[in-house]
Amino acid sequence: MGATLTPDGESGERRAAYVALALTPGIGSARLRTLLDACDTPLGALAAPLAFLCGLPGMSRAAATAVRDASPTDGARTLRRIAELGGGCLLPDDEGFPEALRQIPDPPTLLFALGRTSLLAHPTVAIVGSRDHTAYGALVCRQLASAAAERGIAVVSGMARGLDAQAHEAALAAGGGTIGVLGNGLGVVYPAANRALYERVGRDGLLLTEFPPGDRPRVGSFPRRNRLISGLARATVVVEARAGSGALITVEAALAQGREVLAVPGPITSPTSVGTNRLLRDGATPVLAPEDLLLLFPEAYPARRPKAEPPDPVLEALAQPAHLDAVATTLGRPVEEVLARLCELEIAGVVEQRPGRRFARRDPG
Repeated sequence: MGATLTPDGESGERRAAYVALALTPGIGSARLRTLLDACDTPLGALAAPLAFLCGLPGMSRAAATAVRDASPTDGARTLRRIAELGGGCLLPDDEGFPEALRQIPDPPTLLFALGRTSLLAHPTVAIVGSRDHTAYGALVCRQLASAAAERGIAVVSGMARGLDAQAHEAALAAGGGTIGVLGNGLGVVYPAANRALYERVGRDGLLLTEFPPGDRPRVGSFPRRNRLISGLARATVVVEARAGSGALITVEAALAQGREVLAVPGPITSPTSVGTNRLLRDGATPVLAPEDLLLLFPEAYPARRPKAEPPDPVLEALAQPAHLDAVATTLGRPVEEVLARLCELEIAGVVEQRPGRRFARRDPG
């Protein structure tokens, strides 16, 4: 029987049985522990009589019936599917399983991974925020993710559109690592607009999920995903969040796990900063610069010396003070794109804004 499951013989059969048991509907981490304590092995649990299973503490008849209906063959099929996708499966006893997730309430019973699993051994920070963010939020998010990635800190987020995507992209652009935690199974791209990001993170970073390959997202999938985002990370940073934002669910999980929570302040008139400003009011650590985040990672190595870059065309266009529209016309670029770059240069202290939307190079003296 074992030879039909995996090429690893008996150990492969045990592994397939564990996967089948862990993915059985109604069997979470607590019931799985109960089953393994009572039956010694996953194979023993799958072969146990229904009456015995029903008598176990906390085991409903529906869950017991689901266990009786499961088979090691189901687990073997799942393992073959993840292998076909180029990924692998991490069980809690595996050496590469992240230690941080073993310790959280309701730990994952298994993880499916695609990409650089070595990133699970890196120091990690979660950067999350609004899907409908502002230009300010995108700029701050990218600065924080870049600063962390340049120092060997893996950036964790949820692969959603908006600031999640900004965090992943900035970490990769900085030459660092990023971990995208999915609310669905591998092989499913959600949202569909993130296909290019999904492929790049799966190649250059790491995609991680507790849902089996091909599993579509459901209503409860994303809160469960969020506890893994915060659980993987030493600290969770919220860049922008509306009242009731899903990012605040990640904060609740982080607090329950004893993790640090940081928030970026924003204008009190901005709906996207209502959640972050309330977090600050309630005691979250403010992030006023990347250094505020990096203080939590004393082991992180210094940032790599940046390569020499070509002249900035926006800065070159400011040989003399000029109006925003004039700069955009000179460069032949959209006003919004030029304004975003001017804001970056202003924050960097290179450019100053004058009345009437005029910009000028800042005097270095």
